[in-house]
Amino acid sequence: MSHDDVSQGRGGCVSKRCLTSGVLHAGAVLVVGAALAGCTGGGLSGESGSTGGGSSAEYGTSPLAEPDGTSPGLAPIASEKDETTARELISKLSTKGRGPKTGYDRDEFGYAWMDTADGVPLARNGCDTRNDLLKLHGRNVRFRAGSDCVVVSMDLYDPYTGKDIVWKKAKAAEVQIDHVVPLSYAWQMGAARWSKEKRQRLANDVLNLLPVSGSANSAKRDSGPASWLPPNKAIRCSYAVRFAQVAAKYELPVTASDKAMMLKQCGD
Repeated sequence: MSHDDVSQGRGGCVSKRCLTSGVLHAGAVLVVGAALAGCTGGGLSGESGSTGGGSSAEYGTSPLAEPDGTSPGLAPIASEKDETTARELISKLSTKGRGPKTGYDRDEFGYAWMDTADGVPLARNGCDTRNDLLKLHGRNVRFRAGSDCVVVSMDLYDPYTGKDIVWKKAKAAEVQIDHVVPLSYAWQMGAARWSKEKRQRLANDVLNLLPVSGSANSAKRDSGPASWLPPNKAIRCSYAVRFAQVAAKYELPVTASDKAMMLKQCGD
């Protein structure tokens, strides 16, 4: 998770136009991916004002359909076929014990939320990572006057709690950016030996970032899946998949207990 700041997100695709609750059947990944590819709801278009709309209860993208994390939301994984695919992904992760936290500091992963972490989506676009995330995941996004970056209000469907959040910058902490694989966890699992550039990528990669309820983010702290899972049970397999996608991309092992819990969430 991130303890540093509040997130930002994008108007993104409108789920009512892009998704329906009925897509969560076997083979739905392709349907979802195709529908999202044609969506033009919001995004990093540079236009001020409001974007997005639709029913937040249907808002989200399967992590299996969007392995780079650049589509909004996080949809449940419900079909047996997709659960099998999820378990195959998780099963490939290597395991090791969690090392000491000695030497960990948030600044070891770069300052929050830098726009200069090369090699990740949305880098060097003139907008910091947290605002990029708010624009990506939010709906009805409004920007500060004269800005196409700084989000001052939005609506967010929080996948962790399954609740709608009407967010305003005046109460910024109500929405925070979660590092799916917490930075402290990564440090203990091997990131302490990475180059600073690789740590900066992990900290600013949209695959590893979700804007969520501030209280849920605070409860998670630097826990792995064996110690913390989203309160919304419907999203737990998707959360495990996203955790596994990040770990696989960065060749990061997980603990044996975390791996076992992740498999359990996807029907093992």
